[in-house]
Amino acid sequence: MAEVILKKVNKIYGGKNHVIKDADLEIKDREFLVLVGPSGCGKSTLLRMVAGLEEITSGEIEIGGRIVNDLAPKDRDIAMVFQNYALYPHMNVYNNMGFGLKIRKFQKSEIDERVNEAAEILGLEKLLVRKPRELSGGQKQRVALGRAIVRKPKVFLFDEPLSNLDAKLRVHMRTEIGKLHQKLQTTMIYVTHDQVEAMTMGDRIAVLNNGIVQQHNTPLELYNEPANLFVAGFIGSPAMNFIPATTSENMLYADDIKLELPAEIPAGEVMLGIRPEYFVIDENSPHFKVEVEVVEPMGSETFIYFSLAGNQVVARVTAHNEIKIKQIVPFSIDIAHMKLFNPETGEKIRI
Repeated sequence: MAEVILKKVNKIYGGKNHVIKDADLEIKDREFLVLVGPSGCGKSTLLRMVAGLEEITSGEIEIGGRIVNDLAPKDRDIAMVFQNYALYPHMNVYNNMGFGLKIRKFQKSEIDERVNEAAEILGLEKLLVRKPRELSGGQKQRVALGRAIVRKPKVFLFDEPLSNLDAKLRVHMRTEIGKLHQKLQTTMIYVTHDQVEAMTMGDRIAVLNNGIVQQHNTPLELYNEPANLFVAGFIGSPAMNFIPATTSENMLYADDIKLELPAEIPAGEVMLGIRPEYFVIDENSPHFKVEVEVVEPMGSETFIYFSLAGNQVVARVTAHNEIKIKQIVPFSIDIAHMKLFNPETGEKIRI
């Protein structure tokens, strides 16, 4: 078993810089959990505390049923893959992958077996004699993965491992890491600031902001049922649109838009949240008409930008709608999929 459990984990630097605040997370055995959030939100610090590279200020970290607060990194049975590969430039691929086993006094036959097995999984068999300077970025990242695999750890930790790769290679390596998880069936915790990476890779995602775990759930649950304004705006590309609105009884008003709500909520100001795909071109009974300001053809779909209640918003439509700049387009809002948030607390309002 390689469950990872964090209970009320805090990290405070210098007695005042509170970086991680009461983090509670339970990563199941063999689960792929992604920690995602903007730069500086504390996700890498949280990962480093699991690894033992940062001391925790308070709380408890448990790996495989054992509390590891006071254990050195080498005793936690984890392997970490870093953003910068951290390969030894004077060693070939074979020795880079096997060096950790060598210093742990493994027999040469065992090192051979593990390195060759990892090389086969990662397609590195023909590169074992090369030095890091002879490798591409993607190959270096696979060597770094191989070095972690040969350890056969209980838990893999990834700290933004794809951020140095170009866009096409990132997509390819995302797929490779997904396949690797399926093959190894090992618990993995993966840090990224890229919410597309998070959505496509994770069994579950934990969204962090300002050191606080805002929400953790499956990718689709986060997308469809965000707990607050931050999660709603962070998860999804393009992001959810937010439009200031007011409510009275079971009606919602935003600019010239008037919508009947499925249930009555207290009167007052709200923030209306709508995903781009839930603006529907409607010639018959539209909720509003707008002048198109920007058109972004994306191939199979098109992004249309326009202003609504003083905010720029974006609609996602299929490419066969040949929309032009300055065209007047009638839209309806898919009421079943709209969200309402408290503009002061950011919390979602149930409707």
